[in-house]
Amino acid sequence: MSSSLKLALSCAACAIALTAMSTATSTPALALAKCMTGEREAPYTIGWANIYSIPTWMKQTQGTIEDVFSQLQEQGLTDELVVTDAEGNANTQITQIQSMIDADVDGIVVIAGSSTALDRVIAQACEKGIAVINVDSLVETDEITAKINTDSNMWGQLAAEWMVEQLGGKGKIIIMNGPAGVSVSEDRRAGATPVLEANPGIEVLTETNTPYNAAPAQEAMTSLLFQYPEIDGILSFGGALTAGAILAMDRQGRDVPPSTGENYRQFLELWSEKGFPGWATMQPNWLGGLGVYAAVKALEGEDIAAFVEVPLPIITDENLPEYLARAEDFPADGYIYSPYDLALFDEILGLK
Repeated sequence: MSSSLKLALSCAACAIALTAMSTATSTPALALAKCMTGEREAPYTIGWANIYSIPTWMKQTQGTIEDVFSQLQEQGLTDELVVTDAEGNANTQITQIQSMIDADVDGIVVIAGSSTALDRVIAQACEKGIAVINVDSLVETDEITAKINTDSNMWGQLAAEWMVEQLGGKGKIIIMNGPAGVSVSEDRRAGATPVLEANPGIEVLTETNTPYNAAPAQEAMTSLLFQYPEIDGILSFGGALTAGAILAMDRQGRDVPPSTGENYRQFLELWSEKGFPGWATMQPNWLGGLGVYAAVKALEGEDIAAFVEVPLPIITDENLPEYLARAEDFPADGYIYSPYDLALFDEILGLK
């Protein structure tokens, strides 16, 4: 792990740590976190309510969940991991979470298929004393133990600031977004808006909305290349999106301009191979594993903050080789996420 990432994580831990501690009670464990009653005992059954499992990012996320669960199992803290897949349907996810509640699991980690539809069932789980940890795609209800996420708005802001600096405040760019209506995509784009408005010399030629997959992004960029002979930058809010754009430009013999993206392996490899100016950040797959850890810590009586912000790890030309050195440990269509361990999770949660 780079020293800058360690510093960022350490600073974030200081920012999110709660300083107020309630007095001890007669319950078996201090029930400091929301939803906790102090009545549940290890080993714990944890539910993983996945909105869909097909994308590689989700498969890798589940891998970190299983890894952390196993580490806690070795400590005698967990005994069963219940995994569901809603196949992209929020109503199915509600039913699956309800089944977990009926089975009286001790904790639930959820990536929400809807920001509002799950509110009632999540509040019901909280009322039953179940530790509910929401990561990545968040719900609106506050009747939950904790929400854990990076700042998608900051993602867009940092990417746009980098692009403005690269172009000296003047140039023609294409913006590549994820699917329209997806909160993460919308938030990243919203973060870039004030930066672009403050720099009128940056001309947005057009914007795309495609799934987070290289193939549709490549198709979209191929069409645009015939329309725009001059492109000075690609402000992309997804690594697979940027990879598709690069493949399209390469096929037509176009030089790749300064481009943003994320830790998608193919994008990082193309960035290194072609040598264009690049910038990336990531939504770490270990957010899922951190969610499991936070649930167990809450059940054990630790005071978990209602919202835990995970700092955005930044990838630049300087530390790109560090990520690529680990590329073979990740799928060809996967994401090279930053290292994690339980000590890091303690720092992020403000537990040490």
